[in-house]
Amino acid sequence: MKKMLSLALSLGLVSSLFAALPAQAATTVSTTIVVPAGTTYDGKGQTFVANASTLGDGGQGENQKPVFKLEAGATLKNVILGAPAADGVHCYGNCTISNVTWQDVGEDALTLKSPGTVNITGGGAYKAYDKVFQMNAAGTINIKNFKANDIGKLVRQNGGTTFQVNMTVDSSDISDVKDSILRTDSSVSQGKITNTRYHNVPTLFKGFSSGKTSQSGNTQY
Repeated sequence: MKKMLSLALSLGLVSSLFAALPAQAATTVSTTIVVPAGTTYDGKGQTFVANASTLGDGGQGENQKPVFKLEAGATLKNVILGAPAADGVHCYGNCTISNVTWQDVGEDALTLKSPGTVNITGGGAYKAYDKVFQMNAAGTINIKNFKANDIGKLVRQNGGTTFQVNMTVDSSDISDVKDSILRTDSSVSQGKITNTRYHNVPTLFKGFSSGKTSQSGNTQY
């Protein structure tokens, strides 16, 4: 019994020491981090912020640079993007985003720059003045187990474009939206929202042609 008590006290002391340690400082990125094709960048929960003078201040000014550039088939995981986040993440073709959180979305959180499929699982996005995910090329974006709050739109196809984008949101929590969850101007793009909780959202879909949207299992709260 004495040994167990001694061990418990020791563990408690260790926990207290760890609790007293300062939080890890954010890494400032001055040059875009490139994730080569087919590879994985694991941030291990680290926070990254943009150097405002070289990448962008995270406002709505156009032509800011990304903190991360993912080449075709690359994966980004376990990353926190703090403020400023410049233009977030650029995907050039298929990319996988796992457990990535944007604490204060910059120009955009993520942009698809070349045709491909973006799979986003876990994580979240907050304080997006306009859109979170921008689709500048034909493709598919699948969002699952994601949380977004205080945003303009969750997914926006580049305005006035006619290529096809397939947008799906599943098992997510979306709240305090200014415009819509999914938006397009293309008559061939499709949107689907399933098993998702949402609050203070004016409309789920905007700009889609008749018959191009579907929803099921969603809950408004």
